[in-house]
Amino acid sequence: MRVIRVVAIALSIGMSMGSAAMADGFKNCTKLDKASWKPASDAEAKAKAAGYEVRRSKIEGSCYEVYGVKEGKLYELFYSPEDLSLKHTIAK
Repeated sequence: MRVIRVVAIALSIGMSMGSAAMADGFKNCTKLDKASWKPASDAEAKAKAAGYEVRRSKIEGSCYEVYGVKEGKLYELFYSPEDLSLKHTIAK
């Protein structure tokens, strides 16, 4: 019984650490109501204009998260839907 409990604890600790490592996104870009946000396609267009090959985009918290490739490297770009300013960049 003791071995099973130790394994269960180790698995739960490992799973919680894994999910924390996955959640590296930037989430706070604006307090503006979603009805007032600019279109997500405008954030993609801004990334393209900056030289990124856009792979996909999504909403992350109150940000537009755009996945793009530049010079062979993957980036996550976080834009404010309020004014489309770049708030954060993560190189993968």
